[in-house]
This record gives sequence, structure tokens and C-alpha cells, in this order.
Amino acid sequence: MIRTMPATSDDHRARAGGRLPRFLADYVDGGAGAEQTLAANVAAWPGIGIRQRVLVDVAGVDTASTLAGDACRMPLALAPLGLGGLLARRGELQALRAATAAGVPFTLSTVGICSIEELAAGTGAPFWFQLYWLRDRGLVADLLQRAWAAGCRTLVFTVDLPLPGMRHRDTRNGMAQPGVRPKLLRLTQVLARPGWLWDVALRGKPLLFGNLQRQLPNARDLDAFRAFIDAQFDPGVTWAELDWLRARWPGRLLLKGILDVDDARAAVAVGADGLVVSNHGGRQLDGAAATALRLPAIAAAVGADTEVLVDGGLRSGVDLFRACALGARGALIGRPWAWALAGGGEAGLRGLLATWQNELATTMALAGVTRIAEIGPQHLDRA
Repeated sequence: MIRTMPATSDDHRARAGGRLPRFLADYVDGGAGAEQTLAANVAAWPGIGIRQRVLVDVAGVDTASTLAGDACRMPLALAPLGLGGLLARRGELQALRAATAAGVPFTLSTVGICSIEELAAGTGAPFWFQLYWLRDRGLVADLLQRAWAAGCRTLVFTVDLPLPGMRHRDTRNGMAQPGVRPKLLRLTQVLARPGWLWDVALRGKPLLFGNLQRQLPNARDLDAFRAFIDAQFDPGVTWAELDWLRARWPGRLLLKGILDVDDARAAVAVGADGLVVSNHGGRQLDGAAATALRLPAIAAAVGADTEVLVDGGLRSGVDLFRACALGARGALIGRPWAWALAGGGEAGLRGLLATWQNELATTMALAGVTRIAEIGPQHLDRA
């Protein structure tokens, strides 16, 4: 029996929580440490007031924009999400279809379930690719070549993960350590969600880390994958490595994970085409500032020289308007698209993106602005 239809990101979150095994639901929802930064990200956006204007001709509101040179129907992209293919059957493929239908970019994670090639063959639509820096430069070079061959022209290089943050929900659910007991714990959580077990775990095979299958044939095993990643993350990476990366990637390069003005200036200096003001959704340094609070200073410092995007805590098209008013070209979202996909598949995600576009257009009209490029600090209520 259909009791309600999801209207907000929180509605989609509630549906997702009823369908996902607990370890997956908490993997998506959780943050680092005491989750202070996670909470701060979400809380910061509603505190930014918007000026209401009246008797302005807003008959022709247009939410279209460009991100990283790609035309899009609104200034929004789907952020990279590890294990996204476990949220729904062949999840990243469904998400790419929904994003393409909505006219926004989708970003495939290095540690996604679906491979670069599966997405390219499954839709023919362009998408962005996210890269983690790994010790094996041959593997990094291979990923870059595969992404380029598949038609990816925008690379999102995550720079705020020299090592994984402490995520206590993953520990509680048996995702952060190897052994029989954690596996049994996850198994009991899977059995409590028979719909997910049938639709995703059984009908959605192969559940491999598709982009790493060549280097990790046992990529379906979380313990083996964790050991591989622990050995591959390189805490010694510095700005100097960007020369190596830039020489091997002829497309657009976005650095994701910038939260400091000095780092933003360094990103411009190494030739990045853009940056994402991000604290990894509160999943790395607990106690780091909310991205909405750091965005204005970074946009003011480098916005004239490079494209500034933002992620972290946005939950609506209203928040997207706020991000643009604070100086961002656009925003990336992670958890909202994960919840919509897990709760309703491709159709659920299409619905979420349509809602965000409607919310953005409505906010623009009530603020007296008709074009994305016209949104600025003058539309914020400083009282």
C-alpha cells in the first residue's frame, strides 16, 4: 500500500533506510568521529537567509548553466560515491541514466561497483570520473587511460583522503575490520532486508569493485578490498604529484576537498581547471568547518581565476540557490542521490532531481532573478 510519496531528501532517506541493510544505510549516512562536521554541514545552509523580492518580471526563469564546460539544466552534479552500485541493482548505471535524463553530470567513483566500461557501454552518455591517488602509479595511469577511452573528459581528483577518517558506524556494523564475526554481523543485516537481498545482492551480480577488478580479482570480498586500499592510499602525496597527473590527463581537472584559501590558491597555481570546496561530507576530519562557511572566502580569493564548486550538506534546490549566491558556480550532492536511488531506483532519483530543479526555479522567481549567472551575494539577507 502506498502511504506517501517522497517530496524531500529526508523523505528519500527514510525510504532508503527501510530498504538497505543497516551497514549500507549507515555507510551512506555516517561521518567521521562524533559526526560534528557532518551535522555542521547540514545546519549551515538553512542559516543563510535569502532576500525576497516582489513585482519583478520572473516569467522567464531559466535554471540552465555550465559545469566544467558541460551544459546542464541546473548547476548541479552527482558526486562520486563509493559502493554506489550496492544501493540499487547496478546502482551507478541507474544513477547515470537518471542524471542524463535530468541534464546534470554524474561522477563515477574509483571504488564504484560498476566499471568505467559498463557505464560507457550501458548508456553511451558522457560522465565524469573521480580518482583517488594510489601508490601504484601504473594503476593510476591505467585508470586515466580507461576513463579517457570511455569518453570521460572531466576528472575529479579527491585530495582530502591521505588516509580514511575514523567512521565509528562502520566499526559497529562490521565494515571496518576483517574476520568471521563482522561477516556474520553483516549477513544478519542482509537477511533482515530480503528485498535488497533478492534485487541487488542476487539479481545485481557481479558485485565487484569494477574499476579495480584487473588488479584485485577477489574484489567482491570487502576484507580483501580493505587490505588493498589500506596498502594503496598514499599519505606522502604532495602538490608536486599534480605535475605528473596533469601531464597524463588532457581533459578538465577538478580538485575535490579544498577547505582552505591557501590550498585554493595552490590549486590554481598547479593548473586545476576548478575546485570543489569540500570536507568529504564530514567523513574525514571531524571538527573541520562546514563548507557553506568556507565557500565565500574561497570564492572571493580564486573565483575569478578558476571554477569554484561546493558540496556537503545541501538538501534542496533552495540550498543550491544559496551556494550560487555565496559564490559557487554550482554544487555536487552525494547522500541525497544515494537515498533517492536506494529508496526508488532510477525513477526515485529522477524524481529527486526534478524536485531540486523546481525548488531552484521557484526560489529564483521569489528572489527576483531569472538567470543562474545573475545570482550573487545581493540576493542574500544580511540582516
